[in-house]
Amino acid sequence: MNKRHESTGPTDEQQITLRGPAELADALPYLMGFYPNDSVVMVALHGGRGRFGGRLRLGIPRSEQEWPHVAEQLAECLVKGSERRGEHPDAIVIFLCQDPGEGETPGQAMERLRPLAQRLRTACGALDVPVLEALCISAGRYWSYCCPDARCCPTDGNVLSLPGTSVMAAAATYAGIQVRGSLREMEARLAPLKTQAVAEQPQALDSAGAALVPRILDEEGRKEVARETLALARVMMKRLREAPATASSAADSRDDSLISHDEAAAVILGLQDRDTRDKAAEWMEGAEAQSALRLWRALSRRCVGPYEEHAAAPLTLAGWVSWSTGDEPGARVALGLALRVDPDYTFAQLLHQACNQGLDPEALRRCLRSEGSGHTGKDHRPEHGARLRAARPSAGRGKRTQSGSVRPGTAIARRRAREPRAHGRGGNRGGR
Repeated sequence: MNKRHESTGPTDEQQITLRGPAELADALPYLMGFYPNDSVVMVALHGGRGRFGGRLRLGIPRSEQEWPHVAEQLAECLVKGSERRGEHPDAIVIFLCQDPGEGETPGQAMERLRPLAQRLRTACGALDVPVLEALCISAGRYWSYCCPDARCCPTDGNVLSLPGTSVMAAAATYAGIQVRGSLREMEARLAPLKTQAVAEQPQALDSAGAALVPRILDEEGRKEVARETLALARVMMKRLREAPATASSAADSRDDSLISHDEAAAVILGLQDRDTRDKAAEWMEGAEAQSALRLWRALSRRCVGPYEEHAAAPLTLAGWVSWSTGDEPGARVALGLALRVDPDYTFAQLLHQACNQGLDPEALRRCLRSEGSGHTGKDHRPEHGARLRAARPSAGRGKRTQSGSVRPGTAIARRRAREPRAHGRGGNRGGR
């Protein structure tokens, strides 16, 4: 077996040494904070002992034609990001995590992904960073793409340790580090609901759009809509906060039951205005942060049918609050979903990049505190970085009804929200 010695520490005081592919595979959920599935994970190593550094995750592209380009992008992103933090990686570890498809065995899934592993190794090598290990994890088994010895790395793979029994699990438990479940489970908490209970949500969004769009197109009306949106959101947050406690497995369903279709529609559409969304981003700490996070998750789940792209705003807010309160894995998942529904959503792009680079969210918190500290009647802009933008999918990319027509009200609202402001820094063409 190819022996690897990578050390990582759940705390600064405690370090453990991982030896070989088995311990690396067992450590992955603790490195990420969840069990990644359908994912490429790359981790930078530093120093002679292979101290873990920056890491990134991306969903495995379905089209193999995308693999060469994606491999180059991932390698460059990890290496350049590490260099911006002051350390060029000495090596990289790669994980490909994907369960078998229909009619496929785990071994066949591993072989199908082998070209992607090779592309990633080549891309890292082109940047003068060797890949010390490349692992495939599928259906509870792991394979090394780097070890040619069938005696320790058989063709049918090795079985992963039972959850919670590895050396990394023991160290993480001691340090208070938790694994939040699988990536699929975390994404499901933010995905559009598919129950009969939300069958009327698109109609409520249609009605809210018809009522709100004419007001949003008027400057004074837009300000009134903003005030109403934020006031209603606060009412809903208070309702969620005061609801009786329930089991964590039923918490999301309970939150969904406390929000009506009309309430959800009004706030979802109101958040499509960037200034309204920026004011809502101020609920990022203290007692209101958790109720705000629950609200943004619930609203993300209500963006159903032709309104799925509207989820970019509440998903980004959920990611921001998660990051601000120290939940980086949860932030990355929410922000990744926001960029999945709207890849051009600038606020999500900026937050996702900053979170992945390990930046401190306090700088943005100070900026938002300043904007919310009573400067009424003026358009105060952050003094550093890019202005937070509200996202609107363009009318050309809008979701369509079954008849194939773009919903006219929301298309107008999106265009209005993208228009550059005539004051302050003038906005940009993206308006996001």
